[in-house]
Amino acid sequence: MIATGTASGKSLAYLLPVLTTLVEGADAPSGRGATALYLSPTKALAADQARAIEELRAAAPALGRVRAATYDGDTPVETRQWIRAHASYVLTNPDMLHRALLPGHRSWGPFLRSLRYVVIDECHTYRGVFGSHVAQLIRRLRRVCRRYGSEPVFILASATVSDPAVAAGRLIGDTVVAVTEDFSPHGELVFALWEPPLTGHTGEHGAPVRRTATAETAELLTDLVLDGVRTLAFVRSRHGAEVVRVIARDRLARVDEALADRVAAYRAGYLPGERRGIERALQDGDLLGVAATTALELGVDISGLDAVVIAGYPGTRASLWQQAGRAGRAGQEALAILVARDDPLDTFLVHHPDALFDLPVEATVLDPDNPYVLAPHLCAAAAEFALTEEELDLFGPVAIELLPGLERRGLLRRRSSGWYWTSRERATDLTDIRGAGGPAVRVVEEGTGRLLGTVDAPAAHSAVHPGAVHLHQGDTFVVRELDLGERVALVRAANPDWTTNAREVTEIRILETVRSREWGPARLHFGSVEVTSRVISFQRKRIITGEVLGEHKLDLPERSLRTRAVWWTVTPEQVASAGIAETDLPGAAHAAEHASIGLLPLFATCDRWDIGGVSTALHPDTRLPTVFVYDGHPGGAGFAERAYVTAAAWLTATREAIASCECEHGCPSCVQSPKCGNGNQPLDKAGAVALLDVLLTGPAREDTAADPTGADASAVTSANPPAS
Repeated sequence: MIATGTASGKSLAYLLPVLTTLVEGADAPSGRGATALYLSPTKALAADQARAIEELRAAAPALGRVRAATYDGDTPVETRQWIRAHASYVLTNPDMLHRALLPGHRSWGPFLRSLRYVVIDECHTYRGVFGSHVAQLIRRLRRVCRRYGSEPVFILASATVSDPAVAAGRLIGDTVVAVTEDFSPHGELVFALWEPPLTGHTGEHGAPVRRTATAETAELLTDLVLDGVRTLAFVRSRHGAEVVRVIARDRLARVDEALADRVAAYRAGYLPGERRGIERALQDGDLLGVAATTALELGVDISGLDAVVIAGYPGTRASLWQQAGRAGRAGQEALAILVARDDPLDTFLVHHPDALFDLPVEATVLDPDNPYVLAPHLCAAAAEFALTEEELDLFGPVAIELLPGLERRGLLRRRSSGWYWTSRERATDLTDIRGAGGPAVRVVEEGTGRLLGTVDAPAAHSAVHPGAVHLHQGDTFVVRELDLGERVALVRAANPDWTTNAREVTEIRILETVRSREWGPARLHFGSVEVTSRVISFQRKRIITGEVLGEHKLDLPERSLRTRAVWWTVTPEQVASAGIAETDLPGAAHAAEHASIGLLPLFATCDRWDIGGVSTALHPDTRLPTVFVYDGHPGGAGFAERAYVTAAAWLTATREAIASCECEHGCPSCVQSPKCGNGNQPLDKAGAVALLDVLLTGPAREDTAADPTGADASAVTSANPPAS
């Protein structure tokens, strides 16, 4: 595991031994010679690595014997056949490994038999549910390699990972040695934290609204381009990247039309040739400014950039430093600007810079034993060739427990030689490694019948409900109809100046308490829960100002999710000692829940949209005031467990974020949530601070045994106070 800073030479550190081995093995008696596999989370990074190899080949004639090729969704069929038969260095991604290489391992037999190295680049991106899927993919790859008699060396690389040996070991399922000493030269990086001004508009319940990070980023990009500063602006969404480009070009055209043509957008959805052209133009200096999604975050070596503007905290310190590291890669001085969004975490960070600059990057959170992740990979492994009992250790201790259920469902059949895949369907279709599972909803353009793409089933209610704004390859559509029976969302082309946010209500019941500890009279718990939620409405908001234009009701069915959660309880005596009146308790717990969700990404590698929460003044399972924060993925993603482990620091930061906010009654910067199904009511900012003060004054004690009473907890009734 090579874990050194951005632009420190990690690529050379693995390319030199890998390419040397391929050159030396080119004349192997078998005729195929040594091979290597490179795994990248994005197409842009794989293309950049291919360019790096070509540059080395031009400088070293001996490398002409290395046959490197990119194998991804853009690769033509005839080229794929050549790659399987002749390539010695294959650059691909986890999606192709899952859907093509491993299921078609017989066609890849000679390549796999000669496999000496597997390079896993930017491995910090493999976190949460996606990371858990990739961990099981790696285990399947190791199993297939053993079938063909190879034991490749795994080389992992990342500039931003905490406890690299442990993180990498959990990803590949084996012991890993970390290389962390970094003696590479770096120019000075000036890092600015930028809080947009108030707009003068008011939002929900009279709360002040700040200018959006998207609009502020566009203005900063304009100013930097006018000064001749080569700048990359990172924006969280495809639509946001296009908006930044449009605003910047409009502002620049008023000064100089030629400058307007030197600004572009870069995002997923562009044709491969378009993406490569933008990368070259940015590399050559033909472009002065680019508004990009995270597609340009990872490792792409674009030297000569002077500045990076980041529109909103990207969710983790790891991503923040990856994005900031795009500037100054040629050793020159560089500038990075983090533009804060109007939410608790961003506001906390611009007022507490030590949380960014004095803390290490977050631990990489993933859970390969998640049964919702593991089960489909066991099926895929059995479809590749019969799964034997001796191989189960490779997949972890939970594997043996899942097999009887897969047999009962008719997916696997056990024989004396092992478990066999029995369906005529493709086992790899059981799961989407980048999604949360379940059959996807197709997004279809009304009138033409054109398939625009798919949306994960769990996200469909909030992403493609009737009236939702849907973005596809820079084009904007509005959803006309969502047919859940046919799993189809019909959309029509539109160009609104507003966006939409879905709102849902949630109820929760405790299934099992796995870990628990005392905080004085209060208690902190971690375990399994069942979450029942329903999208009830959506808001329309101005893209530039964030102004709420209206709210519209929806009639959609309930959905259930079994997942993991962390929750804390306080006693009525503690509530009374904090001076919180009984009538104010729901608002205090609700505000504390919102803020804790907003701050958790500071401690776990998640986004606030990966997690959810419920708060209640009296929960029927605990019979106490309770606040829950849960993983928004079936079986859990590891985020709630990380919250349990870091609870003292997490909840202390939550309390500080609320208390230090300058608003009087609560605003989007502290306790209001953009996805609150209750319309951000009730909220009690002062009560939340008092409640957290009481919770945090209790001395923490060691974990106690799991509490079995939650196993038969009754379902939440409709009399329960509405949840967030």
